Amino acid sequence: MGSVTVKRLRAGDMDAARALNALFGRCFSDPATYCETPPEGAYLTALLNKPHVVALVALHDGDVCGGLVAYELEKFEQARSEIYIYDLAVDEALRRQGVATALIAEVSRIAQQRGAWVSFVQADNEDAPAVALYEKLGFREEVLHFDIPPMGKPAG
Repeated sequence: MGSVTVKRLRAGDMDAARALNALFGRCFSDPATYCETPPEGAYLTALLNKPHVVALVALHDGDVCGGLVAYELEKFEQARSEIYIYDLAVDEALRRQGVATALIAEVSRIAQQRGAWVSFVQADNEDAPAVALYEKLGFREEVLHFDIPPMGKPAG
């Protein structure tokens, strides 16, 4: 494997942002969510300009081979924030080669820079490689996750 570099996406990085969504669609087997109705450029520009939105890509030979999207959440109970890693994926051909670890290291560096108290991520129980990676890097908590639809929309 050649070298992999990690880059934080900014407003002008539309091609990389779109490549990251395509990667998420492939890796999560969910092209409908990530590719069918892509956000307009103005939306992505505004999103990437927000300091609490962290979008990182891992580049291998100039191509997006991994990435993550995280959000800084300001807390109510104390004057502090947490970084929630929402999406994280690595191209299948480059897994188990340190790409995800490099992405998490960069988001951890950004968290420290922003004064965040902790970074956290969720994983499905059946996703053994992700669970193993996160256990290597942090502390496991057993929680339940519930999706609550907006009022007026049916659950499920």
